[in-house]
Amino acid sequence: MATEVYLIRHGETMFNQLDKVQGWCDSPLTVKGINDLKVTARSLSQVRFDNMYSSDLKRAIDTVHLMKDANQVSEIGKIKKLPEFREVFFGSFEGDDIQETWEQVSLAAGIGPEKDVTKIINQVGIYQFREATKKADPRHLAENKQELDERMVQAISILGDLTKNEQRVLIVSHGDFIKTLAIKYWNQSDGLHDIIFPDNGSVTRGILYNSGNFEIVDYNVNAAEL
Repeated sequence: MATEVYLIRHGETMFNQLDKVQGWCDSPLTVKGINDLKVTARSLSQVRFDNMYSSDLKRAIDTVHLMKDANQVSEIGKIKKLPEFREVFFGSFEGDDIQETWEQVSLAAGIGPEKDVTKIINQVGIYQFREATKKADPRHLAENKQELDERMVQAISILGDLTKNEQRVLIVSHGDFIKTLAIKYWNQSDGLHDIIFPDNGSVTRGILYNSGNFEIVDYNVNAAEL
């Protein structure tokens, strides 16, 4: 038996709107974020889920409850919160201006000052970008590639244990975490380069097999298109 996994990115938050670094730190959903999520929730209202899960950050918890409340065909009990599905941790940069942060990361990566994260990653690669973020962090707390990879593997393992008897589940997570999962588990990614950042409220669909293997089959899709 395999489990179909709907990974939802939380709705837009205040820090998203203000261009602040948001990993393990949190900020509330905006009105736009809530309204966009209602569209996603309506699109999934007739999809039957055996269970719903969430990262333990409030923006994800608020999102999963919007999904649960709108669903008309599922009987979901208490939402289990999974810290393993938190966003990437940015250490001392949490809550800082996002462009100033990327400029520091670009310098640590050995390239000129650059505020566009996509341009930085295109120059040095996603893995070196992770290492440069940790290096630039004054306390070196930000997750690097190895730390994040270990957490992703743990997250999939824990989800596999929880969903052994479940055919379809929904889990709310975060943009950079979902993107990094896709780099690792999506067959359209070469596992080396960056891919597009998922939209707020988008759906990334994966299959979790009894063997423990996981693969992503749809990435960053509007729920109405599934």
